Amino acid sequence: MTKLFLTTALAAILAVPTLPALAATPAPGEKLAAQQSYNYWLLDAIKTLDPQKNTDREGSDVINQLFEGLTSQDAKGAIIPGLAESWTVSDDKKVYTFKLRDAKWSNGDPVTANDVVFAWRRLADPATASEYAWFAELANIANASEVVKGDQPADQLGVKAVDDRTLEVTLTQGTPYFLKMLTNASLFPVPQKVVEAEGDNWTQPGKLVGNGAFTLVSHDLGVQLTLKKSDTYWDAANTILTDLKFTTVSDVNAALTRFQAGELDYTEIPGGQYPRLEKEYPDAATVSPKACTYAYILNLSDKGPEALKDKRVRQALALGMQRDIVVNNILQGGQKPAWTWTHWAMDGFAEPENQWAAMSQEDRTAKAKELLAEAGYGPDKPLALSLQYNTSEDHKKIAVAAQQFYKQLGVNVTLNNVEWKVHTDKMQNQDFDMARYAWCADYNEPSTFLDYFRSTGKNEGKFNNADYDAALDHAKTAENPAEDYKKAEAILADEVPGVFVYNYASVAMRNPAIKGVPLENPMNDWYAKDFYRVEQ
Repeated sequence: MTKLFLTTALAAILAVPTLPALAATPAPGEKLAAQQSYNYWLLDAIKTLDPQKNTDREGSDVINQLFEGLTSQDAKGAIIPGLAESWTVSDDKKVYTFKLRDAKWSNGDPVTANDVVFAWRRLADPATASEYAWFAELANIANASEVVKGDQPADQLGVKAVDDRTLEVTLTQGTPYFLKMLTNASLFPVPQKVVEAEGDNWTQPGKLVGNGAFTLVSHDLGVQLTLKKSDTYWDAANTILTDLKFTTVSDVNAALTRFQAGELDYTEIPGGQYPRLEKEYPDAATVSPKACTYAYILNLSDKGPEALKDKRVRQALALGMQRDIVVNNILQGGQKPAWTWTHWAMDGFAEPENQWAAMSQEDRTAKAKELLAEAGYGPDKPLALSLQYNTSEDHKKIAVAAQQFYKQLGVNVTLNNVEWKVHTDKMQNQDFDMARYAWCADYNEPSTFLDYFRSTGKNEGKFNNADYDAALDHAKTAENPAEDYKKAEAILADEVPGVFVYNYASVAMRNPAIKGVPLENPMNDWYAKDFYRVEQ
Protein backbone atom coordinates (compact mmCIF):
# COMPACT_ATOMS: atom_id res chain seq x y z
CA MET A 1 0.00 0.00 0.00
CA THR A 2 1.37 3.39 -0.96
CA LYS A 3 1.92 5.72 1.99
CA LEU A 4 2.56 9.44 1.73
CA PHE A 5 3.87 11.43 4.68
CA LEU A 6 2.57 15.00 4.59
CA THR A 7 3.75 17.71 6.94
CA THR A 8 1.57 20.71 7.63
CA ALA A 9 1.89 23.63 10.02
CA LEU A 10 -0.52 21.90 12.34
CA ALA A 11 0.41 18.23 12.35
CA ALA A 12 2.03 15.41 10.50
CA ILE A 13 -0.44 12.88 9.24
CA LEU A 14 -0.17 9.62 7.43
CA ALA A 15 -2.41 9.76 4.39
CA VAL A 16 -3.51 6.72 2.45
CA PRO A 17 -4.75 7.64 -1.02
CA THR A 18 -7.65 5.97 -2.71
CA LEU A 19 -6.60 2.59 -4.09
CA PRO A 20 -8.51 0.29 -6.39
CA ALA A 21 -10.12 -2.62 -4.61
CA LEU A 22 -9.73 -6.12 -5.98
CA ALA A 23 -12.15 -7.29 -8.59
CA ALA A 24 -12.74 -10.50 -10.50
CA THR A 25 -10.42 -10.25 -13.49
CA PRO A 26 -10.35 -13.12 -16.00
CA ALA A 27 -6.94 -13.85 -17.50
CA PRO A 28 -6.39 -13.53 -21.25
CA GLY A 29 -7.79 -16.54 -23.04
CA GLU A 30 -10.10 -17.60 -20.23
CA LYS A 31 -13.72 -18.09 -21.25
CA LEU A 32 -16.33 -17.44 -18.61
CA ALA A 33 -18.86 -20.16 -17.93
CA ALA A 34 -22.46 -19.37 -18.73
CA GLN A 35 -23.52 -20.09 -15.16
CA GLN A 36 -21.59 -18.00 -12.61
CA SER A 37 -22.28 -19.92 -9.42
CA TYR A 38 -20.24 -21.12 -6.44
CA ASN A 39 -21.21 -23.81 -3.91
CA TYR A 40 -19.23 -23.75 -0.66
CA TRP A 41 -19.21 -26.44 2.02
CA LEU A 42 -20.03 -25.73 5.68
CA LEU A 43 -19.40 -28.22 8.47
CA ASP A 44 -21.94 -26.76 10.91
CA ALA A 45 -25.10 -24.69 10.90
CA ILE A 46 -24.55 -20.92 10.94
CA LYS A 47 -25.57 -19.65 14.37
CA THR A 48 -26.11 -16.04 13.28
CA LEU A 49 -25.63 -13.67 10.34
CA ASP A 50 -25.43 -10.66 12.65
CA PRO A 51 -21.90 -9.19 12.32
CA GLN A 52 -21.86 -8.01 15.94
CA LYS A 53 -23.04 -11.38 17.31
CA ASN A 54 -21.12 -13.82 15.12
CA THR A 55 -18.25 -15.76 16.71
CA ASP A 56 -17.66 -18.51 14.15
CA ARG A 57 -15.20 -18.87 11.30
CA GLU A 58 -17.90 -20.22 9.02
CA GLY A 59 -20.27 -17.43 10.02
CA SER A 60 -17.60 -14.96 8.95
CA ASP A 61 -17.29 -16.69 5.57
CA VAL A 62 -20.95 -15.92 4.88
CA ILE A 63 -20.97 -12.46 6.46
CA ASN A 64 -17.98 -11.41 4.33
CA GLN A 65 -20.21 -11.78 1.28
CA LEU A 66 -23.22 -9.94 2.76
CA PHE A 67 -21.37 -7.03 4.39
CA GLU A 68 -18.19 -5.03 3.86
CA GLY A 69 -15.98 -3.41 6.48
CA LEU A 70 -13.97 -0.24 6.26
CA THR A 71 -10.95 -2.21 5.04
CA SER A 72 -10.62 -5.44 3.12
CA GLN A 73 -7.81 -7.80 2.06
CA ASP A 74 -6.06 -8.62 -1.17
CA ALA A 75 -5.18 -12.13 -2.31
CA LYS A 76 -2.18 -12.28 0.03
CA GLY A 77 -3.93 -10.80 3.06
CA ALA A 78 -2.59 -7.24 2.75
CA ILE A 79 -4.96 -4.44 3.72
CA ILE A 80 -6.79 -2.61 0.93
CA PRO A 81 -9.71 -0.16 0.97
CA GLY A 82 -13.16 -1.59 1.52
CA LEU A 83 -16.10 0.65 2.42
CA ALA A 84 -13.54 3.36 3.20
CA GLU A 85 -11.89 4.65 0.04
CA SER A 86 -9.13 6.43 2.00
CA TRP A 87 -8.02 7.36 5.49
CA THR A 88 -5.60 9.54 7.41
CA VAL A 89 -3.85 8.93 10.70
CA SER A 90 -2.79 11.62 13.18
CA ASP A 91 0.84 12.07 14.11
CA ASP A 92 0.31 10.40 17.52
CA LYS A 93 -1.38 7.43 15.72
CA LYS A 94 -4.45 7.78 17.91
CA VAL A 95 -6.98 9.39 15.54
CA TYR A 96 -8.09 7.76 12.28
CA THR A 97 -10.27 9.66 9.84
CA PHE A 98 -11.98 7.55 7.17
CA LYS A 99 -13.58 8.79 3.96
CA LEU A 100 -16.37 6.45 2.92
CA ARG A 101 -17.27 5.53 -0.62
CA ASP A 102 -20.56 6.48 -2.22
CA ALA A 103 -21.96 3.08 -1.21
CA LYS A 104 -25.50 1.79 -0.78
CA TRP A 105 -27.27 -0.79 1.33
CA SER A 106 -29.07 -3.55 -0.53
CA ASN A 107 -32.37 -1.68 -0.02
CA GLY A 108 -30.95 1.34 -1.86
CA ASP A 109 -30.31 3.54 1.18
CA PRO A 110 -26.89 5.21 1.40
CA VAL A 111 -24.30 3.67 3.74
CA THR A 112 -23.31 6.44 6.14
CA ALA A 113 -20.74 7.00 8.82
CA ASN A 114 -23.62 6.89 11.30
CA ASP A 115 -24.21 3.24 10.36
CA VAL A 116 -20.63 2.45 11.35
CA VAL A 117 -21.01 4.38 14.61
CA PHE A 118 -24.26 2.54 15.36
CA ALA A 119 -22.64 -0.88 14.69
CA TRP A 120 -19.57 -0.23 16.85
CA ARG A 121 -21.64 1.13 19.74
CA ARG A 122 -23.91 -1.87 19.38
CA LEU A 123 -20.91 -4.22 19.60
CA ALA A 124 -19.68 -2.68 22.85
CA ASP A 125 -23.07 -2.11 24.46
CA PRO A 126 -23.76 -4.74 27.18
CA ALA A 127 -27.40 -4.74 26.08
CA THR A 128 -26.35 -6.46 22.84
CA ALA A 129 -24.68 -9.27 24.80
CA SER A 130 -22.13 -9.73 22.02
CA GLU A 131 -19.54 -12.40 22.75
CA TYR A 132 -17.14 -10.25 20.70
CA ALA A 133 -17.59 -7.05 22.71
CA TRP A 134 -14.03 -7.52 23.94
CA PHE A 135 -12.84 -6.98 20.36
CA ALA A 136 -13.65 -3.27 20.70
CA GLU A 137 -11.40 -3.21 23.76
CA LEU A 138 -8.60 -5.02 21.95
CA ALA A 139 -8.83 -2.46 19.16
CA ASN A 140 -8.11 0.18 21.83
CA ILE A 141 -11.11 2.26 20.83
CA ALA A 142 -11.44 5.08 23.36
CA ASN A 143 -13.77 4.26 26.28
CA ALA A 144 -14.41 0.75 24.96
CA SER A 145 -13.59 -0.92 28.26
CA GLU A 146 -15.86 1.43 30.18
CA VAL A 147 -18.73 0.89 27.73
CA VAL A 148 -18.31 -2.89 27.70
CA LYS A 149 -18.38 -2.96 31.51
CA GLY A 150 -21.47 -0.77 31.59
CA ASP A 151 -19.67 2.08 33.37
CA GLN A 152 -20.32 4.50 30.50
CA PRO A 153 -23.12 4.70 27.91
CA ALA A 154 -22.42 3.41 24.40
CA ASP A 155 -22.47 6.94 22.96
CA GLN A 156 -19.19 7.61 24.76
CA LEU A 157 -17.32 5.12 22.54
CA GLY A 158 -14.50 6.82 20.64
CA VAL A 159 -16.16 6.84 17.23
CA LYS A 160 -18.16 9.63 15.61
CA ALA A 161 -19.65 10.64 12.29
CA VAL A 162 -18.17 13.98 11.18
CA ASP A 163 -20.61 13.92 8.27
CA ASP A 164 -22.36 11.21 6.25
CA ARG A 165 -19.15 10.08 4.58
CA THR A 166 -16.52 10.95 7.17
CA LEU A 167 -15.84 8.76 10.20
CA GLU A 168 -13.46 9.66 13.02
CA VAL A 169 -12.10 7.00 15.39
CA THR A 170 -10.12 7.82 18.53
CA LEU A 171 -7.89 5.20 20.13
CA THR A 172 -6.45 5.15 23.63
CA GLN A 173 -3.02 4.43 22.16
CA GLY A 174 -1.35 3.86 18.83
CA THR A 175 -2.24 0.39 17.56
CA PRO A 176 -0.16 -0.66 14.55
CA TYR A 177 -2.53 -3.42 13.51
CA PHE A 178 -5.75 -1.40 13.91
CA LEU A 179 -6.46 -1.34 10.16
CA LYS A 180 -6.10 -5.13 10.06
CA MET A 181 -8.70 -5.48 12.79
CA LEU A 182 -11.28 -3.69 10.67
CA THR A 183 -11.57 -6.73 8.39
CA ASN A 184 -13.21 -8.63 11.25
CA ALA A 185 -16.98 -8.95 10.93
CA SER A 186 -17.64 -7.58 14.42
CA LEU A 187 -16.60 -4.10 13.18
CA PHE A 188 -18.67 -4.18 9.99
CA PRO A 189 -21.43 -1.57 9.61
CA VAL A 190 -25.08 -2.57 9.94
CA PRO A 191 -28.15 -0.59 8.83
CA GLN A 192 -29.46 1.17 11.92
CA LYS A 193 -32.94 1.76 10.51
CA VAL A 194 -33.45 -1.93 9.69
CA VAL A 195 -31.96 -3.30 12.91
CA GLU A 196 -34.10 -1.05 15.06
CA ALA A 197 -37.25 -1.78 13.05
CA GLU A 198 -36.88 -5.58 12.89
CA GLY A 199 -35.13 -6.36 16.19
CA ASP A 200 -33.66 -9.86 16.46
CA ASN A 201 -35.33 -10.87 13.19
CA TRP A 202 -33.40 -8.42 11.05
CA THR A 203 -31.04 -11.10 9.67
CA GLN A 204 -33.85 -13.31 8.33
CA PRO A 205 -34.33 -13.78 4.55
CA GLY A 206 -36.43 -10.96 3.15
CA LYS A 207 -35.38 -8.65 5.99
CA LEU A 208 -31.58 -8.71 6.01
CA VAL A 209 -30.06 -5.62 4.45
CA GLY A 210 -26.32 -5.62 3.79
CA ASN A 211 -23.69 -3.55 2.04
CA GLY A 212 -21.72 -6.46 0.57
CA ALA A 213 -21.47 -7.82 -2.95
CA PHE A 214 -24.26 -10.37 -2.34
CA THR A 215 -27.67 -10.48 -0.69
CA LEU A 216 -29.44 -13.22 1.25
CA VAL A 217 -32.16 -15.12 -0.65
CA SER A 218 -32.88 -18.02 1.70
CA HIS A 219 -31.54 -19.70 4.85
CA ASP A 220 -32.61 -23.22 5.73
CA LEU A 221 -30.81 -23.61 9.06
CA GLY A 222 -28.31 -26.45 9.01
CA VAL A 223 -29.06 -27.22 5.36
CA GLN A 224 -28.28 -24.38 2.98
CA LEU A 225 -27.96 -20.62 2.56
CA THR A 226 -28.53 -19.06 -0.86
CA LEU A 227 -27.13 -15.68 -1.90
CA LYS A 228 -27.37 -13.68 -5.11
CA LYS A 229 -25.37 -10.81 -6.57
CA SER A 230 -26.34 -7.39 -5.21
CA ASP A 231 -27.14 -4.77 -7.82
CA THR A 232 -26.61 -1.98 -5.28
CA TYR A 233 -23.02 -2.93 -4.32
CA TRP A 234 -20.65 -0.09 -5.24
CA ASP A 235 -18.46 -2.40 -7.38
CA ALA A 236 -21.24 -4.59 -8.82
CA ALA A 237 -19.98 -3.89 -12.35
CA ASN A 238 -16.82 -5.86 -11.55
CA THR A 239 -18.54 -8.71 -9.68
CA ILE A 240 -18.91 -11.73 -11.96
CA LEU A 241 -20.42 -14.49 -9.80
CA THR A 242 -24.20 -14.21 -9.58
CA ASP A 243 -25.19 -17.06 -7.25
CA LEU A 244 -23.68 -18.46 -4.05
CA LYS A 245 -24.73 -21.49 -2.04
CA PHE A 246 -23.43 -22.50 1.38
CA THR A 247 -24.30 -26.14 1.97
CA THR A 248 -24.02 -27.77 5.41
CA VAL A 249 -22.66 -31.32 5.45
CA SER A 250 -21.54 -32.40 8.91
CA ASP A 251 -19.73 -35.51 7.61
CA VAL A 252 -16.52 -34.56 5.77
CA ASN A 253 -16.48 -37.88 3.90
CA ALA A 254 -20.01 -37.24 2.65
CA ALA A 255 -18.94 -33.74 1.64
CA LEU A 256 -16.05 -35.19 -0.35
CA THR A 257 -18.45 -37.52 -2.16
CA ARG A 258 -20.65 -34.57 -3.03
CA PHE A 259 -17.64 -32.64 -4.31
CA GLN A 260 -16.69 -35.54 -6.54
CA ALA A 261 -20.28 -35.62 -7.81
CA GLY A 262 -20.01 -31.95 -8.78
CA GLU A 263 -22.41 -30.71 -6.11
CA LEU A 264 -19.79 -28.68 -4.24
CA ASP A 265 -17.00 -26.42 -5.48
CA TYR A 266 -15.11 -26.54 -2.19
CA THR A 267 -14.76 -28.93 0.72
CA GLU A 268 -12.09 -29.79 3.24
CA ILE A 269 -10.22 -33.05 2.72
CA PRO A 270 -10.84 -35.68 5.42
CA GLY A 271 -7.86 -36.47 7.58
CA GLY A 272 -5.36 -38.86 5.99
CA GLN A 273 -6.76 -38.63 2.47
CA TYR A 274 -4.71 -35.80 0.99
CA PRO A 275 -1.85 -37.99 -0.36
CA ARG A 276 -4.32 -40.13 -2.33
CA LEU A 277 -6.45 -37.25 -3.55
CA GLU A 278 -3.43 -35.20 -4.60
CA LYS A 279 -2.45 -38.02 -6.95
CA GLU A 280 -5.96 -38.59 -8.27
CA TYR A 281 -6.99 -34.91 -8.53
CA PRO A 282 -3.79 -32.84 -8.87
CA ASP A 283 -5.72 -29.82 -10.14
CA ALA A 284 -8.23 -29.88 -7.27
CA ALA A 285 -6.36 -31.02 -4.12
CA THR A 286 -4.69 -28.01 -2.50
CA VAL A 287 -2.69 -27.18 0.63
CA SER A 288 -2.10 -23.64 1.89
CA PRO A 289 -1.43 -21.98 5.29
CA LYS A 290 -4.48 -21.44 7.46
CA ALA A 291 -4.05 -19.25 10.53
CA CYS A 292 -5.84 -21.47 13.05
CA THR A 293 -4.58 -23.59 15.93
CA TYR A 294 -6.27 -26.78 17.14
CA ALA A 295 -6.27 -27.34 20.90
CA TYR A 296 -7.94 -28.95 23.88
CA ILE A 297 -8.92 -26.09 26.19
CA LEU A 298 -8.69 -26.95 29.89
CA ASN A 299 -11.38 -25.72 32.29
CA LEU A 300 -9.52 -23.81 35.02
CA SER A 301 -12.63 -22.14 36.42
CA ASP A 302 -14.27 -22.97 39.74
CA LYS A 303 -16.57 -25.29 37.77
CA GLY A 304 -13.64 -27.25 36.36
CA PRO A 305 -12.07 -30.45 37.76
CA GLU A 306 -9.89 -29.97 40.81
CA ALA A 307 -7.10 -31.96 39.15
CA LEU A 308 -6.70 -29.37 36.39
CA LYS A 309 -5.86 -26.69 38.94
CA ASP A 310 -2.53 -28.48 39.43
CA LYS A 311 -0.03 -27.21 36.85
CA ARG A 312 1.81 -30.53 36.88
CA VAL A 313 -1.31 -32.30 35.65
CA ARG A 314 -1.77 -29.77 32.85
CA GLN A 315 1.87 -30.09 31.83
CA ALA A 316 1.54 -33.87 31.77
CA LEU A 317 -1.44 -33.60 29.42
CA ALA A 318 0.57 -31.35 27.10
CA LEU A 319 3.54 -33.72 27.13
CA GLY A 320 1.37 -36.78 26.57
CA MET A 321 -0.25 -35.42 23.40
CA GLN A 322 1.51 -37.22 20.55
CA ARG A 323 1.32 -34.44 17.97
CA ASP A 324 3.46 -36.16 15.35
CA ILE A 325 0.98 -39.05 15.14
CA VAL A 326 -1.93 -36.62 14.76
CA VAL A 327 -0.20 -34.68 12.00
CA ASN A 328 1.61 -37.45 10.13
CA ASN A 329 -0.70 -40.44 10.59
CA ILE A 330 -4.20 -39.01 11.01
CA LEU A 331 -4.31 -35.72 9.11
CA GLN A 332 -1.51 -36.05 6.52
CA GLY A 333 -2.18 -32.69 4.93
CA GLY A 334 0.65 -30.26 5.65
CA GLN A 335 -0.34 -29.39 9.23
CA LYS A 336 2.43 -28.75 11.76
CA PRO A 337 2.68 -29.89 15.41
CA ALA A 338 1.75 -26.96 17.66
CA TRP A 339 3.96 -26.02 20.57
CA THR A 340 2.65 -22.46 20.54
CA TRP A 341 -0.86 -21.05 20.47
CA THR A 342 0.12 -18.55 17.76
CA HIS A 343 0.16 -19.98 14.25
CA TRP A 344 3.61 -20.01 12.66
CA ALA A 345 2.43 -18.04 9.58
CA MET A 346 1.36 -14.94 11.52
CA ASP A 347 2.98 -11.71 10.38
CA GLY A 348 5.63 -10.66 12.92
CA PHE A 349 5.71 -13.92 14.89
CA ALA A 350 9.07 -15.32 16.00
CA GLU A 351 8.50 -18.75 17.49
CA PRO A 352 10.29 -19.17 20.85
CA GLU A 353 12.34 -22.22 21.72
CA ASN A 354 10.46 -24.93 23.58
CA GLN A 355 12.34 -27.54 25.60
CA TRP A 356 9.49 -30.04 25.31
CA ALA A 357 9.41 -29.77 21.53
CA ALA A 358 13.09 -30.75 21.41
CA MET A 359 12.49 -33.96 23.41
CA SER A 360 11.61 -37.33 21.92
CA GLN A 361 8.04 -38.48 22.47
CA GLU A 362 9.38 -41.32 24.61
CA ASP A 363 11.04 -38.80 26.93
CA ARG A 364 7.95 -36.61 26.95
CA THR A 365 5.78 -39.56 27.96
CA ALA A 366 8.18 -40.48 30.76
CA LYS A 367 8.19 -36.89 32.04
CA ALA A 368 4.38 -36.80 31.91
CA LYS A 369 4.13 -39.91 34.07
CA GLU A 370 6.60 -38.41 36.52
CA LEU A 371 4.58 -35.19 36.81
CA LEU A 372 1.33 -37.10 37.35
CA ALA A 373 2.96 -39.17 40.08
CA GLU A 374 4.16 -35.98 41.79
CA ALA A 375 0.59 -34.70 41.64
CA GLY A 376 -0.65 -37.87 43.34
CA TYR A 377 -2.02 -39.79 40.37
CA GLY A 378 -1.04 -43.28 39.28
CA PRO A 379 -2.27 -46.88 38.98
CA ASP A 380 -3.87 -46.77 42.44
CA LYS A 381 -5.41 -43.36 41.83
CA PRO A 382 -6.06 -42.90 38.11
CA LEU A 383 -7.00 -39.46 36.81
CA ALA A 384 -10.40 -39.38 35.09
CA LEU A 385 -11.35 -36.58 32.69
CA SER A 386 -13.98 -35.93 30.04
CA LEU A 387 -13.02 -34.69 26.57
CA GLN A 388 -15.79 -32.89 24.70
CA TYR A 389 -15.68 -32.37 20.92
CA ASN A 390 -18.13 -31.23 18.26
CA THR A 391 -19.38 -33.53 15.52
CA SER A 392 -16.79 -34.20 12.83
CA GLU A 393 -15.10 -37.40 11.69
CA ASP A 394 -11.67 -35.78 12.01
CA HIS A 395 -12.39 -34.46 15.51
CA LYS A 396 -13.51 -37.97 16.46
CA LYS A 397 -10.34 -39.57 15.07
CA ILE A 398 -8.13 -37.16 17.00
CA ALA A 399 -10.18 -37.56 20.19
CA VAL A 400 -9.97 -41.35 20.01
CA ALA A 401 -6.20 -41.08 19.47
CA ALA A 402 -5.90 -38.68 22.42
CA GLN A 403 -7.83 -41.12 24.58
CA GLN A 404 -5.19 -43.76 23.76
CA PHE A 405 -2.27 -41.36 24.28
CA TYR A 406 -3.55 -40.47 27.74
CA LYS A 407 -4.33 -44.09 28.63
CA GLN A 408 -0.57 -44.71 28.33
CA LEU A 409 -0.11 -42.16 31.12
CA GLY A 410 -2.74 -43.73 33.38
CA VAL A 411 -5.34 -41.06 32.54
CA ASN A 412 -8.84 -42.33 31.77
CA VAL A 413 -10.54 -40.03 29.26
CA THR A 414 -14.26 -40.27 28.50
CA LEU A 415 -15.24 -38.90 25.09
CA ASN A 416 -18.30 -36.67 24.77
CA ASN A 417 -19.47 -35.84 21.23
CA VAL A 418 -22.04 -33.02 20.91
CA GLU A 419 -23.34 -30.80 18.11
CA TRP A 420 -21.65 -27.46 17.51
CA LYS A 421 -24.20 -25.19 19.18
CA VAL A 422 -24.34 -27.39 22.28
CA HIS A 423 -20.54 -27.54 22.28
CA THR A 424 -20.08 -23.77 22.21
CA ASP A 425 -22.83 -23.19 24.77
CA LYS A 426 -21.15 -25.64 27.16
CA MET A 427 -17.79 -23.98 26.66
CA GLN A 428 -19.19 -20.52 27.28
CA ASN A 429 -20.77 -21.79 30.52
CA GLN A 430 -17.59 -23.65 31.63
CA ASP A 431 -19.51 -26.93 31.47
CA PHE A 432 -16.59 -29.17 30.43
CA ASP A 433 -13.27 -30.66 31.57
CA MET A 434 -11.33 -30.61 28.32
CA ALA A 435 -12.90 -29.23 25.14
CA ARG A 436 -11.80 -29.42 21.54
CA TYR A 437 -11.40 -25.90 20.17
CA ALA A 438 -9.71 -24.04 17.38
CA TRP A 439 -8.84 -20.38 17.29
CA CYS A 440 -8.58 -18.71 13.91
CA ALA A 441 -6.91 -15.34 13.53
CA ASP A 442 -9.14 -12.27 13.46
CA TYR A 443 -6.32 -10.26 11.88
CA ASN A 444 -2.79 -11.00 10.68
CA GLU A 445 -0.74 -10.31 13.82
CA PRO A 446 0.21 -12.54 16.82
CA SER A 447 -1.92 -10.67 19.36
CA THR A 448 -5.04 -12.05 17.69
CA PHE A 449 -4.12 -15.44 19.16
CA LEU A 450 -2.54 -14.34 22.42
CA ASP A 451 -5.35 -12.01 23.45
CA TYR A 452 -7.67 -15.02 23.61
CA PHE A 453 -6.04 -16.12 26.89
CA ARG A 454 -6.12 -12.71 28.54
CA SER A 455 -8.07 -12.66 31.77
CA THR A 456 -10.54 -10.43 29.89
CA GLY A 457 -10.34 -12.40 26.62
CA LYS A 458 -12.78 -14.94 25.19
CA ASN A 459 -10.88 -17.50 27.23
CA GLU A 460 -13.60 -20.11 27.94
CA GLY A 461 -11.25 -22.02 30.27
CA LYS A 462 -10.86 -18.89 32.46
CA PHE A 463 -7.06 -18.85 32.54
CA ASN A 464 -5.86 -15.88 34.61
CA ASN A 465 -2.22 -14.80 34.81
CA ALA A 466 -1.15 -11.24 35.67
CA ASP A 467 2.30 -11.60 34.06
CA TYR A 468 0.69 -12.81 30.86
CA ASP A 469 -1.69 -9.84 30.75
CA ALA A 470 1.21 -7.47 31.51
CA ALA A 471 3.31 -8.82 28.63
CA LEU A 472 0.47 -8.23 26.19
CA ASP A 473 -0.21 -4.78 27.62
CA HIS A 474 3.44 -3.86 27.07
CA ALA A 475 3.33 -5.23 23.52
CA LYS A 476 0.68 -2.66 22.58
CA THR A 477 3.24 0.17 22.66
CA ALA A 478 6.54 -1.70 22.30
CA GLU A 479 8.82 -0.93 19.36
CA ASN A 480 9.45 -4.66 19.06
CA PRO A 481 6.39 -6.51 20.37
CA ALA A 482 7.85 -9.85 19.22
CA GLU A 483 9.77 -10.13 22.51
CA ASP A 484 6.58 -9.64 24.52
CA TYR A 485 4.86 -12.25 22.39
CA LYS A 486 7.69 -14.69 23.10
CA LYS A 487 7.28 -14.05 26.82
CA ALA A 488 3.53 -14.61 26.59
CA GLU A 489 4.02 -17.89 24.70
CA ALA A 490 6.57 -19.02 27.32
CA ILE A 491 3.96 -18.45 30.04
CA LEU A 492 1.39 -20.48 28.08
CA ALA A 493 3.94 -23.29 27.63
CA ASP A 494 4.57 -23.37 31.37
CA GLU A 495 1.03 -22.84 32.66
CA VAL A 496 -0.76 -24.91 29.96
CA PRO A 497 -4.28 -23.43 29.83
CA GLY A 498 -4.77 -25.68 26.83
CA VAL A 499 -3.09 -28.58 25.06
CA PHE A 500 -2.00 -27.19 21.70
CA VAL A 501 -2.20 -29.96 19.10
CA TYR A 502 -1.48 -28.62 15.61
CA ASN A 503 -1.33 -25.52 13.46
CA TYR A 504 -3.79 -25.71 10.60
CA ALA A 505 -3.21 -25.89 6.91
CA SER A 506 -6.07 -25.43 4.49
CA VAL A 507 -6.29 -28.91 2.98
CA ALA A 508 -9.12 -28.74 0.52
CA MET A 509 -10.65 -29.87 -2.71
CA ARG A 510 -11.31 -26.84 -4.90
CA ASN A 511 -13.02 -26.89 -8.27
CA PRO A 512 -10.31 -25.72 -10.71
CA ALA A 513 -13.01 -23.95 -12.72
CA ILE A 514 -13.28 -21.40 -9.89
CA LYS A 515 -10.65 -18.71 -10.33
CA GLY A 516 -9.53 -15.88 -8.04
CA VAL A 517 -9.21 -18.02 -4.89
CA PRO A 518 -6.68 -16.39 -2.46
CA LEU A 519 -4.45 -19.37 -1.59
CA GLU A 520 -1.67 -17.13 -0.26
CA ASN A 521 -3.74 -15.41 2.41
CA PRO A 522 -2.96 -17.12 5.76
CA MET A 523 -6.15 -15.62 7.17
CA ASN A 524 -8.13 -17.73 4.69
CA ASP A 525 -10.56 -14.83 4.34
CA TRP A 526 -12.14 -14.82 0.91
CA TYR A 527 -14.52 -12.62 -1.00
CA ALA A 528 -16.68 -14.17 -3.71
CA LYS A 529 -16.76 -10.83 -5.54
CA ASP A 530 -13.18 -11.63 -6.62
CA PHE A 531 -14.08 -15.11 -7.98
CA TYR A 532 -15.30 -16.24 -11.37
CA ARG A 533 -16.07 -19.57 -13.03
CA VAL A 534 -14.47 -20.55 -16.36
CA GLU A 535 -15.61 -23.11 -18.89
CA GLN A 536 -13.96 -26.51 -18.69
